[in-house]
Amino acid sequence: MKHGNFTLIQLVSTFSKAAAATALLFSASAGAVTENLETESVKLGFIKLTDMAPLAVAFEKGFFEDEGLSVQVEAQANWKVVLDRVLSGELDGAHMLAPLPLGAAIGYGTKGEIISAFTLTLNGDAITVSNDVWKEMKPKVPVKDGKPVHPVKADTLKPVLEKYKSAGKPFNMAMTFPVGTHNIKLRYWLAAGGINPGYYSPPQDTSGQINADALLSVTPPPQMPATMDSGTIVGYCVGEPWNQQAVFKGIGVPVISDYELMKNSAEKIFGVNKAWADKHPNTHKALIKALIRASMWLDAENNKNRNEGVEMLSQSHYVGADYAVIANSMNGTFEYEKGDKRALPDFNVFFRYNASYPYYSDAIWYLTQMRRWGQINEEKPDSWYMETAKKVYRPDIYMAAAKELIAEGKAKADDFPSDKETGIKPPSADFIDGVAFDATKPNDYLTKFPIGLKGKQKVVGGKIVEN
Repeated sequence: MKHGNFTLIQLVSTFSKAAAATALLFSASAGAVTENLETESVKLGFIKLTDMAPLAVAFEKGFFEDEGLSVQVEAQANWKVVLDRVLSGELDGAHMLAPLPLGAAIGYGTKGEIISAFTLTLNGDAITVSNDVWKEMKPKVPVKDGKPVHPVKADTLKPVLEKYKSAGKPFNMAMTFPVGTHNIKLRYWLAAGGINPGYYSPPQDTSGQINADALLSVTPPPQMPATMDSGTIVGYCVGEPWNQQAVFKGIGVPVISDYELMKNSAEKIFGVNKAWADKHPNTHKALIKALIRASMWLDAENNKNRNEGVEMLSQSHYVGADYAVIANSMNGTFEYEKGDKRALPDFNVFFRYNASYPYYSDAIWYLTQMRRWGQINEEKPDSWYMETAKKVYRPDIYMAAAKELIAEGKAKADDFPSDKETGIKPPSADFIDGVAFDATKPNDYLTKFPIGLKGKQKVVGGKIVEN
């Protein structure tokens, strides 16, 4: 059975306590093996989301094979399993939430060393609410040409939430992992609308629900639509295709994409165990080379390859959702209410805008939000944010891989940042609340939010106190 330009030699189902996962294994053909690889065999994990696409493409198009790698790609049950298996060495690397290795680096939850030399995608998430909640929100949303004006702000949700509160009902929403993009983005949207998403007070209280107006808890991505349909939650933040799935099933309405919430944010990264990377630097670089080529392919010539990519992802061993559901967002459109499909060309970005380069400023932004909600429950100097980012994000490895691709004629120098790149993006106010972020001044940034910890504040005994 041929996949791209290589032979698929094994398709097996694997079952473990953690998850029923589907694995794909391929071998490099003779002569394709790159010299100086410390190992040819690599095992990678992913969650069933469309933004794992670079892994699928690198596998299916033979880019891993071109680097002499024999790669196994395996679906995992949830982000905790991904983190634990990379740290234990059961997986060499994985598709990860951008802040996941940052949480491990600072010891929030599981402590361990993971590095990332590659950003898998920008954007790709949305916030979806149930039909009942949308029915209450919709009259408060401005209308133009007969359609709701986007982005929809959480101000329109606040009266609904107050109605729940007066009726004595909890307002339950879901995200995918405490140290995760979906948790942080959902919190950002709620707080920008004057809704307190709650605080953490580790290690005693890791619920994240201290003083919360809306109660956020974890649900694995593929289970979100069914959990909302059952009435357990009234909304969620997740990556695709699980927002579009709610539209197709008629059970909910995505109210805002993360592109509208905070333009071109790093969403998923490729993370590897640092000990493994230190022992296998050339193998690691070969993986990054293959993933860069996959990301280039996904964004090439105005997304001309996206339909082929959607076909890959719709297979059960990758995402397993219907082709039409995945295509809805991967092809530069996004459907809100049924029939209200709009152009959103940058909903999924894999390579353009230097998307795959691991910017320190992306890591610093996530760290500020972890501080804002108490996951980092004490003041840190500005220098700490940069030092922590540098422990995890590795643009040096990325650029070494890029330069090899340029030398091999597989990419051009102007496809990548220059050698003068600092890893810090210019200050930007591309957020729904217009608050400007300057990565060189994280503590000053935190003072600009009406809701959230700042300065010497910390959460003690369920209350915000000055340390």
